[in-house]
Amino acid sequence: MEKSLNRVELKGNVGQDPKIVKMEGGGSVVRFSLATHETFKTKGGELKEETTWHNIVAWSAKGMPDFEKIKRGTFIELIGKIRNVKYRNQAGEERSLTEILALKIVIPVAQSVI
Repeated sequence: MEKSLNRVELKGNVGQDPKIVKMEGGGSVVRFSLATHETFKTKGGELKEETTWHNIVAWSAKGMPDFEKIKRGTFIELIGKIRNVKYRNQAGEERSLTEILALKIVIPVAQSVI
């Protein structure tokens, strides 16, 4: 029997300043949106760009960056897994969403141009 795999690799720009919640015991969790862009040609030969928005959640852990460094527009790379979440809104209605649980986040160092 083959092992299953739930792995996502994304590179994109943060959509808005993250929401950081400090937890009792010293840890923290961060939530933000990430935009990825894909360019493709239509049947008519026209170039189009499509943006996909991803809901990201990450917990502070060894190897994670300082969440305070993640701001709107920051380009990041991440490895994580897809997670489907069900919850009830304030009206008591059941809702669901898909999010990416980030296991590793990297903020690449800007490269200088000579």
